Amino acid sequence: MKKILFSALALLALLSATSIQAQDAKSIWTTLAKVTFKKQYDEMLGFKVDVPVFSPEIKSMDGKMVEIRGYIIPVEGYRGHKEFVFSAFPYNMCFFCGGAGPETVMEVYAKEAIKYTTEAIVIKGKLDLNADDVNRLMYGLKDAELVKTAAK
Repeated sequence: MKKILFSALALLALLSATSIQAQDAKSIWTTLAKVTFKKQYDEMLGFKVDVPVFSPEIKSMDGKMVEIRGYIIPVEGYRGHKEFVFSAFPYNMCFFCGGAGPETVMEVYAKEAIKYTTEAIVIKGKLDLNADDVNRLMYGLKDAELVKTAAK
């Protein structure tokens, strides 16, 4: 009996080390908001830019599977339904409209096309942190998949 219990606990620990299960897919955004910024000179641009400084909690999520609830934001330049911007807030409140900060959006690279909707959805994928490329958002989600259409 002890051997079975130990095996079950070991398996649970292994699963939690490689995947962040979304008890509440909204709460991931709360964690991602725990970022600060520092000014750093960018030689290519010729001026100082805000560079994200990720908290240890955010760093621990890098490369892990996460489930996150949010909204697809239609942005020109992204290739349709497989690459898009995902936001914690609907279009009228998103970062690009001046209603929120850069920590509330991420680039999504889906395995298969995810149909556009104005409703909230839940997706899962591997979190990718970006502090180096000023031409990309600081959060990305790779190999993303639709989990469900979220209820309001």
